Amino acid sequence: MSGTNHHQVLIVGGGSAGITVAASLRRRAPRALDIAIVEPAEDHYYQPAFTLVGAGVCPLARTRRQEASLVPAGVRLIRAAAKGFDPANNAVRLAGGETLSYDYLVVCTGVTLDWGKVEGLTATLGRNGVCSNYAPDQAPYTWDCLRALKPGSRAVFTQPPLPFKCPGAPQKIAYLAADHLRRAGHLKDCDLQFLTHAPTIFAVPFFARELVKIAARYGIKVHYQHNLVAVDGPARSATFERVGGERPGERVSVAFDLLHVTPPQSPPEEIRTSPLANAAGWIEVNQNTMQHVRHANVFSLGDVCSTPNSKTAAAVRKQAPVVVRNILRLMAGGGLDAGYDGYASCPLTTAFGKTILAEFIYGGKVTPTLPLDPAKERWLGWWIKTTGLPLFYWHYMLKGHEWFPRHNTAFEADAA
Repeated sequence: MSGTNHHQVLIVGGGSAGITVAASLRRRAPRALDIAIVEPAEDHYYQPAFTLVGAGVCPLARTRRQEASLVPAGVRLIRAAAKGFDPANNAVRLAGGETLSYDYLVVCTGVTLDWGKVEGLTATLGRNGVCSNYAPDQAPYTWDCLRALKPGSRAVFTQPPLPFKCPGAPQKIAYLAADHLRRAGHLKDCDLQFLTHAPTIFAVPFFARELVKIAARYGIKVHYQHNLVAVDGPARSATFERVGGERPGERVSVAFDLLHVTPPQSPPEEIRTSPLANAAGWIEVNQNTMQHVRHANVFSLGDVCSTPNSKTAAAVRKQAPVVVRNILRLMAGGGLDAGYDGYASCPLTTAFGKTILAEFIYGGKVTPTLPLDPAKERWLGWWIKTTGLPLFYWHYMLKGHEWFPRHNTAFEADAA
C-alpha cells in the first residue's frame, strides 16, 4: 500500500466533529501528525442555524462555507465517501474501491435523514406546504410557508422517535411560527398543532415544565405519542399513528396548510452494517472516553456514536477535546481520560428575541453555564443563539480552540 494510503489519524466525516478533532490535534500534538479527513461534501453547514433560516432570521448562505476552506493546514482532505470498515486490519474502504489504513480512526459521519420512512413524504417535500428545517435545501421553503399562513390556516409540526439531531428543533420552529403569527395579528385565528412520538414535550423535566407553559401561551395544541407515518401533499393531509395511550396503533388524519416535518433519522448504512456498530447500528463507544468498546484505536463522536446524550453541536464541542486527549495519551502510552459527562445544550427559541438556554448532562441533570435561572426566556439567550454561537463555531471551535467556561454540575433544580 502506498504511503498516501496510510495515515496516523484517519477521520471519517468532515462535519463539526471531524474538523474540530483535526484542528485540535494539530494544535496539541507534540509533533506534526499525519492526519486525513474523508468527506465527500463540498459544502459545510452550521446546522444549528437552520431553524433561524426557516424562521426568516438569517439567509441560508450565512450558514455555509466551503469544506476545503475549513480543513486545517497540513491535514489531507480526501473527497470521497467511506463504504466499508475493517477495524481488525485497521482499514477503511472508499466508494471508489481504494483502501486506506490508519493507526487511529475517528468516525463522525453524522446521521442519515430517512425521508422515505414516511409514506409519500419524498414526493411532496418542498411543495404543497410540506417543509423541513432539517436539510439546507429545504429550510428556506419553511419561511415561504410561514409567510403564506393567513387567518384560518392550520400549521402542524411533527417530532419522530428518538434519537435524532437537536431534539429541541421540532418545537423551536413551532414557537417561532406562533410568534410570527402573533406579530402579524393572526395567531388567535390560526390552528397550531405539535404532534410528537414522545410521551412528554421535552426529555428533561426541568425544561419540559416551562415548555408546556409556552406552548399553552401560544395556544399550540400538543399531542403526545403520535408518530407521522404518511403524507398526502396534494390533499394537504398527514397521517399519524398513535404509539401509546388507550388506542395504540390507531391512525389519525390531520389536515394542514403548513406541515413542518422532522424526519426519522438513523446511522448511515455503511455504519449500521459495519463491525463497529452495536445492535441498533450506532458506533459503540464508552460514553465517557469516546473509545470504541472493542477496538482500542477507534474513537467516535457526534451524532453517529452510541453515547446516550442529546445529539447537538454543543455535545461535539465537549466530546472532541476528550477524543483528542485520549488519542494523544494512547500515542504516549498513557491512560484514558473519561472526561465526557454527556453535556449537551439546546438553545430553545421561544419567540423572536427570546431563548431558553437548556444545558444538561447524562441523566437529564441541569448544568447551566451562566449564573442565571436556566428556566427563564431571555434576550441574552437569543443573542447567544443568533450571533454568539455562530461566531464561536466558525472562528473558535473549528479552529481547534478548547477553552470553555465550565457548566455548573452542582446546580440544584427546584422541585416540580
